[in-house]
Amino acid sequence: MDCATEEGEIRHALAGVDGIRGLRFLLAERVLAIDAEAAALSSALAAIRRLGFNPETISPDHRPSAAQTRAERLRERLRLAGSLALAVTAELLHLVVPPFPGHELLEIGIAIAAIALAGFSVFRKGLAALRQGRLNINALMSVAVTGSFLIGRFPEAAMVMALYAVAEAIEARAVERARQAITSLMALAPDEAEIRQSDGRWQRVSASAVAIGDVARVRPGERLPLDGTVLSGVSAIDQAPITGESLPVDKGPGDAVFAGTINQGGALEIQVTAPASLSTLARIIQAVEEAQASRAPIQRFVDRFAAHYTPAVFVVALAVALLAPPLLGFTPPQAIYKALVLLVIACPCALVIATPVTVVSGLATAARRGIIIKGGLYIEEARKIKVLALDKTGTITLGKPKLVAFSPQQEGSDADALKQWASSLAGRSDHPVSQAVATGLDGERLAVEAFEALPGRGVRGVIAGRRLMLANHRWIDELGLCSSTLEASMQVHERQGRSLSLLADVSGVLALIAVADTVRPSSAAAMEALRALGVTPVMLTGDNAATAEAIAAIAGIEQVKSNMLPQDKLEAVADLQARYGFTAMAGDGINDAPALAQADIGFAMGAAGTHIAIEAADVVIMNDDLMRVPETIALSRRTFRILRQNIALALGIKALFLVLTVAGNATMWMAVFADMGTSLIVIANGLRLIRMPNVLALRG
Repeated sequence: MDCATEEGEIRHALAGVDGIRGLRFLLAERVLAIDAEAAALSSALAAIRRLGFNPETISPDHRPSAAQTRAERLRERLRLAGSLALAVTAELLHLVVPPFPGHELLEIGIAIAAIALAGFSVFRKGLAALRQGRLNINALMSVAVTGSFLIGRFPEAAMVMALYAVAEAIEARAVERARQAITSLMALAPDEAEIRQSDGRWQRVSASAVAIGDVARVRPGERLPLDGTVLSGVSAIDQAPITGESLPVDKGPGDAVFAGTINQGGALEIQVTAPASLSTLARIIQAVEEAQASRAPIQRFVDRFAAHYTPAVFVVALAVALLAPPLLGFTPPQAIYKALVLLVIACPCALVIATPVTVVSGLATAARRGIIIKGGLYIEEARKIKVLALDKTGTITLGKPKLVAFSPQQEGSDADALKQWASSLAGRSDHPVSQAVATGLDGERLAVEAFEALPGRGVRGVIAGRRLMLANHRWIDELGLCSSTLEASMQVHERQGRSLSLLADVSGVLALIAVADTVRPSSAAAMEALRALGVTPVMLTGDNAATAEAIAAIAGIEQVKSNMLPQDKLEAVADLQARYGFTAMAGDGINDAPALAQADIGFAMGAAGTHIAIEAADVVIMNDDLMRVPETIALSRRTFRILRQNIALALGIKALFLVLTVAGNATMWMAVFADMGTSLIVIANGLRLIRMPNVLALRG
């Protein structure tokens, strides 16, 4: 199993096997991971054997080591170099050395040795395909090499097989390079961690053996081995492997830190919050590997095209061999030779490899920027985005509001008691506004009974027998508790872009609480970049109209929909889809789940450490930088342009040499180099994506 073509063959063969849940190909290691029921595994192995492969079962814990992989690659290089050297020797013997007794036998022997070193596996798989009535690349090459031998073109047969084997190896290495551009990040997490023992000693142990709750010490300059929370120490952490951020982030007690990041300052003691196998870095790599295993729509189209293209080439070659002598005046050997040249030129390797290399390169480029795209479908489809719906809190704003005003609304009320009630209710909610209220109000919190959160409205509960609520403007208005005086007070805050919470009971509003959030520094630039790409930004928020308009004006958003419940956001996204077409939604990945699910593509923002968001969204932005959204759209457009270029190059060069062959101006050598050269061109073009450093390059 060397290339994307054979991967496609195996996928097709296993498609009809019941009980298979998923497949994951690691071409560079020649490993296939099958997620299947026990009963289905034997059927899957039998199907693979029918294709001409010889599968060997290995356990997940005994995959080839790095040393074994390096040794295997060295053997492969020596084998291919030997095959190529023998093929060149056979060709020189034919062209340069004068005939002598046994000359032809020596040519045949050297050619057979070259073919044997290149690998009889191509013949085995080609014959297996022909027996099953399938015409694939291996069948093409088997017929071409066998035919060359039968008409006495021994050196050319050897050269075709040797160069085909070299081309396959180059393709496998290219796919590996693209895939390892992200999976190499796993090496950033150290294998060992320095853990505090029960007697207070520090001891280095395997990171995989560390349990949740253990305390690890990380010295300056070291990489963090595991996810955790800082217990003591202050330092600057380079989080680029996780978030793509170029600048270090200051961390202190209580802050979350991630495996694979670099401690640039002082020593830290962290309490482990996840095992090594479930760290944020491990989850990122798992998500990207699963994305790489998925197939983009254009890749499925190319596979379907190749499935019809290869048999068509056989038919054309057969027609040339049979009809060229009577119609074009060729001798039978000349006609057969041209037919064999056609088979080699028409080999669809370049066409088949063009798509996966480009898609995987795009996924890897995005991952290195802290953008996790959950499959080839989304990297291809993001180019179609016409409108982007954005949640306000935590997406356009920092999501870290601060308490700026607390105003009792009834004369003679006990302000301290009101603050204690508000703090007690707010402390039970995970909404950013409630958290700001709880943080900003000091004092002991009271027990809350019958607590209930109402999405888009607020929270309520019973404190010391008194039913209280912490409500937004919408809920208070629905309850009929608004007065003209209260409305005037609220408008003063709302015009300044502040969010309001109102403490109330059945008798009326007890206190007005205002919190202020800050628009992200990147929001305005991101909106400008979106408009430059032809994408319309629209804000969807549950906040009041005045606050929403104030925030939108700062962020540079013209279309605003306010006072929205989660269900309203879902309906708004559906309306945008009807009006504009392809619609994306950016939110926190949890609270905006209905709207994210409704959108054609959902972006989860600020997902570092948020496992639910990594698993739920279509595109995960690991940091909070909104500029990553236009970057994703620009990358998608660039990826699709390169995909089209590669397909046009592959088909165009093939068509040119097909014409040359029929016209009598192409040889087997030209055919081999045309096929190999086209493959190298599309591979190099696809890998260009990995070298794209920033959004400016993407936009170009």
